[in-house]
Amino acid sequence: VQLQASGGGLVQAGGSLRLSCVASGRTFSNYNMGWFRQAPGKEREFVASIVRTGGSTYYADSVKGRFTISRDNAKNTVYLQMNSLKPEDTAVYYCAADSLYPMRVTTIDYWGQGTQVTVSS
Repeated sequence: VQLQASGGGLVQAGGSLRLSCVASGRTFSNYNMGWFRQAPGKEREFVASIVRTGGSTYYADSVKGRFTISRDNAKNTVYLQMNSLKPEDTAVYYCAADSLYPMRVTTIDYWGQGTQVTVSS
């Protein structure tokens, strides 16, 4: 699976961004999808995930209530709507595809290239 993420940028604290990740190469609906992030000097961490059908989602405590993950299997796309952004959300955001669930950094099948999100205070 090839994953192409987009939608990052610079936003003020309290603002919103919507990330998109388009998949190609294999059957999108066969994979659980997720978003991870990595801040400078820190390890990559889980943000959110969604199962194949879209019927169940899971969030890191740090983003719960602010971020929403969704997917459109007809468009081979997964989204991450990020609201009420904080400076600590600044990181490179990566989409990921995995046959396993829950999704873990060490067992991801496919990674996207990352998109930078910068939140200014």
